[in-house]
Amino acid sequence: MNVNWFALAEVLVVGLGTVACVVILFATGIRGMSQRVVARAQGGTGSAGLTVAVSCFSACSLIVLYGLYLIVSH
Repeated sequence: MNVNWFALAEVLVVGLGTVACVVILFATGIRGMSQRVVARAQGGTGSAGLTVAVSCFSACSLIVLYGLYLIVSH
């Protein structure tokens, strides 16, 4: 049995990097939503926080959908 260790390490690094990006984007989206709530409580519009949240959550969704596409297409 021959294991391609380089390919295994490559998959591991790409997977960990992708997970880190998704987690950071999701946490930033939650932070944006909380900033919106704070701004609304102080009488502001909170549109900046909402924009950040929508952008981050959209990026998370696109990354996950792209991953699913890669899995299903092969």
